Amino acid sequence: MKLQELTQNVNIVSIHADTEMEISGVSYDSRNVREGELFVAVKGFTSDGHDFIDDVISKGAACIISEKPLEQSIPHIVTSSSRRALASTAAAWFNYPAKRLKVVGVTGTNGKTSVTNLIKHTIEVMTGSKVGLIGTNGNFIGDRELPTELTTPESYEMQKILEKMVLEGCSYVVMEVSSHALALDRVYGIDFEVGIFTNLSPDHLDFHGTMDEYAKAKSLLFTMCKNSAINVDDSYSDVMLNACAGHTMTYAINCSTADLVGKDIRLYADKSKFTALLASKICRCEINIPGLFSVYNALSAIAATTLLGFDITETAPTLLSCSGIKGRAEVMPLGKEYTVIIDYAHTPDALENIIKAVRETAKGKIFTLFGCGGDRDKAKRPLMGKVAVELSDEVIITTDNPRTEKPENIIGEIVAGVGETNTPYTVIVNRKEAICQTIDRLGESDVLILAGKGHETYQIIGTTKINFDDREIVTEHLKSQRIESRKIVIEDLD
Repeated sequence: MKLQELTQNVNIVSIHADTEMEISGVSYDSRNVREGELFVAVKGFTSDGHDFIDDVISKGAACIISEKPLEQSIPHIVTSSSRRALASTAAAWFNYPAKRLKVVGVTGTNGKTSVTNLIKHTIEVMTGSKVGLIGTNGNFIGDRELPTELTTPESYEMQKILEKMVLEGCSYVVMEVSSHALALDRVYGIDFEVGIFTNLSPDHLDFHGTMDEYAKAKSLLFTMCKNSAINVDDSYSDVMLNACAGHTMTYAINCSTADLVGKDIRLYADKSKFTALLASKICRCEINIPGLFSVYNALSAIAATTLLGFDITETAPTLLSCSGIKGRAEVMPLGKEYTVIIDYAHTPDALENIIKAVRETAKGKIFTLFGCGGDRDKAKRPLMGKVAVELSDEVIITTDNPRTEKPENIIGEIVAGVGETNTPYTVIVNRKEAICQTIDRLGESDVLILAGKGHETYQIIGTTKINFDDREIVTEHLKSQRIESRKIVIEDLD
């Protein structure tokens, strides 16, 4: 592909290259540059691509895009934003796959994974075709899954995945769009058919600084959308509405003037029922996920599919056939007199939602076990401690993904938010020990919420990722209990 074709949508400050030159590929990682490629020098969190110019020249890069003129003798283009240049050149290299798809973006603090899965399921049922999905639990191209490290991939990987979806017959793609992705231009240049706003609560403030900046980053999605669905029960909905560039639909539970309203809500231990009101249409809805938050998620999915052109009377019934999502209010099938629920809740609001959802139907005590991630927003740690002791019967504070922080320091900041409380709480640093010891204390009808890890099957300690799955810990411990019980019976017989 010629350089001119690749860079036609790049904001060029100055050009020092023959635009007719042939380019064999696009790269932004100096370690992977190959001969004849265009290298885009992007400034990252830990390194700056501009520092590796000599390295990429030695590897045979044909041209470089940078944010400053180069001293080295190599064809190059100076741009005002390397991140946007990467998004634009990647889209061009993969022949603008987003233009051949109907793209649905979901943003907000909580609910993104559940909402994207609900939308994907509904479209698949309605159309009979496979739908692409990009999100926290993985990237799906039809039924095929690809692992992912980021909620929203870097722009080059994003365009590559979208191209695969096109080639494999997808007409729709639903993606979680994180605030980082929006702020760092990972989805720059994508025209979204529909954008969804779920809610906003404290998270990622280590990156954004303030809630207002966090909200501003989220609102960027709606400047790229033809249609938007906004949860107007959320206090930051005005920020999102003001950013909307296209047609807007509002949805709510508490605001009766919203376009789509959830009423007559009935919550059960294993499901939620409600009535959806949209214009002159009234639909009875049921979803096999408990909690008020699941009603909001269902309304988000109904709003999105309505904006895509589907009829609510046909889409609402599809919610019932959507199975639960791994790590989201996931009830482990243990066959015990108590219940263990695994949930990804890692913000104060999400933790509050899952505990309240359990409280609505729990007959026994609620045990909440959680920790907070290291090298992430510290401000939410005491808030989560406060929420846990206010809503639970007992709390176990432990380790999540400590990363390069000391687990004891993270736990100390959580405990600082507990304050004076009558709720018993225990600190057990080792998460495996914490889970096992708590299971041993569960009685009939009690519920243990294992919060924070959700779908994750690893733990990050330092810079090392080790295998760690809450489900496996529970299963292995129950198995060891059975073995121990048999030993005791045999010894008694002897």
